[in-house]
Amino acid sequence: MSDQTMSTAPAIGARRVILVASAGLLAFERLALMGLMYLLTALILVNVVTRYSHFPIYWIDESAVYSVVWLTFIGASAMTRLRLDFAVTMMTERLSARSQQIFKIIATSTVIVFGIGLIVTCMLWMDPIGLAQAGFDAKKFAGQTFNFLYTERTQTLNWPTWVLYLTLPIFAVSITIHGIANLLEDLGLVAKVPPKGFQLSELDGVN
Repeated sequence: MSDQTMSTAPAIGARRVILVASAGLLAFERLALMGLMYLLTALILVNVVTRYSHFPIYWIDESAVYSVVWLTFIGASAMTRLRLDFAVTMMTERLSARSQQIFKIIATSTVIVFGIGLIVTCMLWMDPIGLAQAGFDAKKFAGQTFNFLYTERTQTLNWPTWVLYLTLPIFAVSITIHGIANLLEDLGLVAKVPPKGFQLSELDGVN
């Protein structure tokens, strides 16, 4: 085996890991989206029936709101991999194919930078290291850092808010992985693979 082959083997392995991780995430996101849509529909129907019957369930409104929040972030991540995210093409569509490809790479790189920035922001905000240093004592952590994330609870569900806010770091990691997978395709380092479980026409993608 030549030195060049040995040097490219780790790079090829890393690309494959990214693509497999992206495909696995997309498959999970598809199931999560379907589940959340069914849940949201059920919550709304129950809310309508109980209000009409004059026996409203007070926590359903908050449940529906958080379902929409998770649905939005998971859907945004999946749309990034499917290249269904919004793009303004008034300028780029008038450029040459080479220039369009360059702008596409720049746009995809910006998504990755945004994802990494969001990961860093979530780490600073949620501060898991500081929480561990406080012995996972939420009150002690809040007293030391004035970060009350782990002591707050939702108004009607009475759930810990940090559990619901986990959608932000999850979204940050998933959009970064999807962005890297898209960038590998844009650079021609890997072949484009049609997403499984999604029926897309040629006109569906706008980015």
